[in-house]
Amino acid sequence: MKRIISAVALTLFAASMALAADTITLPAKNGNITFPHKQHQEALKECKKCHEKGPGKIEGFGKDWAHKTCKGCHEELKKGPTKCGECHKK
Repeated sequence: MKRIISAVALTLFAASMALAADTITLPAKNGNITFPHKQHQEALKECKKCHEKGPGKIEGFGKDWAHKTCKGCHEELKKGPTKCGECHKK
């Protein structure tokens, strides 16, 4: 029975990873942000870079988190948008 439960749990986890949205649109008052999630998954290969507790909702996600984490990563890698208008599109 434990093997069946473990197999089901593993299958559901794998399915959730495969079904993660390709692109996520985040509403913002100075212009919505289109986040290419699948592109980031493929480039980073490590979910915990953004999802500290593994796949799923990001705890504390919001403007401050994104400005620090996303912009910081883009600056560190010298890749991706770092200016307001490069992410926020009206």
